[in-house]
Formats: sequence, C-alpha cells, structure tokens
Amino acid sequence: MKPVIVVHGGAGRIFKDREEGARSGVTTAALKGYSILKQGGSALDAVEEAVTSMEDDPHFNAGCGSVLNEKGEVEMDAIIMDGKNLASGAVSAVKCIANPIKLAHLVMEKTEHMLLTDHGAKLFAKAMGVPEIPGEKLITERSRERWSKNLEPDSNPQEFKKDPGTVGAVAIDNEGNVACATSTGGLSNKLVGRVGDSACIGSGGYADNHVGATSTTGHGESMMKVVLARLILYHMEQGMSPAEAADTALNYMKTRVGGLGGVIVVSNSGDWAARFSTKQMSWATVKDDQLQYGIYTGEIHTSSVCNSGDEEKWTVQQDKDLSLHGAQ
Repeated sequence: MKPVIVVHGGAGRIFKDREEGARSGVTTAALKGYSILKQGGSALDAVEEAVTSMEDDPHFNAGCGSVLNEKGEVEMDAIIMDGKNLASGAVSAVKCIANPIKLAHLVMEKTEHMLLTDHGAKLFAKAMGVPEIPGEKLITERSRERWSKNLEPDSNPQEFKKDPGTVGAVAIDNEGNVACATSTGGLSNKLVGRVGDSACIGSGGYADNHVGATSTTGHGESMMKVVLARLILYHMEQGMSPAEAADTALNYMKTRVGGLGGVIVVSNSGDWAARFSTKQMSWATVKDDQLQYGIYTGEIHTSSVCNSGDEEKWTVQQDKDLSLHGAQ
C-alpha cells in the first residue's frame, strides 16, 4: 500500500492576512507526517506528528493559539484513533499542556480508558512525566483580542462559530493501517468545561481499517448531533467514495441541524477527500510524492516533493511551479 496523509487546519472563516500562514502550516504538517510514512512508520505516528506540528503553530486553534473560554483561559480537547484495532484515546478540557494529542495517545496506550478530562487528565499527565507549562504560554495576542472583543455588549455570539476551530489528520501507511487525530481549543468565549466534538469518538474523528479514517472540523455541537465522523464512514460502507460520503454527511448536518463544517477522509484503498460547507478550510495532502493543498472551494495547488537528503525531511521541489486545478 502506498502511504497517504491528509491534514486540515480548521473549517470556517480565514482572514486574508492569515491565509498564507494557514497554507504554510498545513503543508508543513502534511510533509512531517508523510516523512514518517515514507520511512515505514505507522499511520498512528504520522497523524500524531502532523497534529503536533499544528498544535505548535499559533495560526491554528489548537495547542499554542487556542481560543479562550469565558474566563480567558485555554481549555483543549483532542482524540487519536488506530484503525487496526479501534483503540482510541482522548482528553478534554485540559490546560497547561503544549500538545494534547500526545496526551491523548498516552491515554490510549497506558490506560484501560478512552477519555480523561480536566483534573483527572492533569493528574495522568503528571504521572506520565508530561511537562506542565504556564497557561499564558498557550495564549496568543490574537486569541486575547478575540476574547476581549467577544465580551463587548454588542458582540454577536454567532460570529464565534465562523472562525476555524480544529486541526486534524488522517493517514494510511504501508501496512494498510489507517488512523486519525483531531485537536482543538474549542469555541471562543465558551463556558468553562465545555467539551465539543473533538474529544468524542465518532464525532471528532474515527478510524477503521475495514473502511477508512476521517477527522472533522466545524461547529462541534452540530457534529455531535449527527455523529459526523462515523456517519461518513457509514456512507463509505454503503459504497460511496470518500468525496461523496463527505458531501452527503455535511449536507445532512446542514439541513438537519443547521451546522457547517469540514472533513478530511482517507479510504482503506488510499483514496482521499477534503470537503467543507464553510467558506474556507485549510487542508493539505501528500500522495505518490505529490503535495496538494488549498483553502477555498475549487482551489488545489499541486507540487512534487522530494527527500532533501535527510531521511526524516521531505520538502517541496522549488523548481516546479504550483498549478491550480479543479476541486477535489
């Protein structure tokens, strides 16, 4: 099986001055994950590496760059899932952790549970030797400005839902195993303790070698109502392609509960899709040593990638022009 990775940096409204950072962030994440796959690494390790990269990038609402709750604090959710045995680990409402996706992986590997939250997750992180960092280190000036603006009497709560809210990755490795990972800071100015779809198996992500893997992004409560990630794989089980399944599920969520969002999907045969019902979603994929990425509907830039001489680093070939093609 030829390896494939697809990543997203969140569906929603991406302001013009942040588009280049979003494109750069998702392509970097995809290349880091692909590097692991090309060395014979697992899909699980590849999606974790890709999501970690985006958690460390302040352009995204995950890890450093997470939005703030009503009290001006960062609370984060994350999930990771292995399609080989349906093992999964998740954390919710965690604070003072640089990379929630790594903690979610530890929950999967080191406990008999699937989800740890808040104080319990903090105790577990300490027991595992995960460094605790000051909460302030996760807060960007942009997140603080958004939080402050949303506190103003004339602010519109519906506007909170339009900004990108999640990062995620799906992959298939040389062995044919699939995996997914999703991480988020949630909704800006959310209630303390609010947990969205990202930590919930079947809503924020799902992976099953019998079908494929998906990671979702958008309005969490809507995705939880329709169990979006698992719904997509159900449609694939009925014979739909990844793109058809994604569009069908997103359309159902929009018509049934009025929710908008985006998804990335990879099938167990290596076909993939990146689809969204919002205005924008930053995404990138690498397959057959070819990088593709975009933000707007119908926007797909394509470039070849190569090994830079360092086995662990794959880069874009600068001597090949980017081209624009039709929508995936």
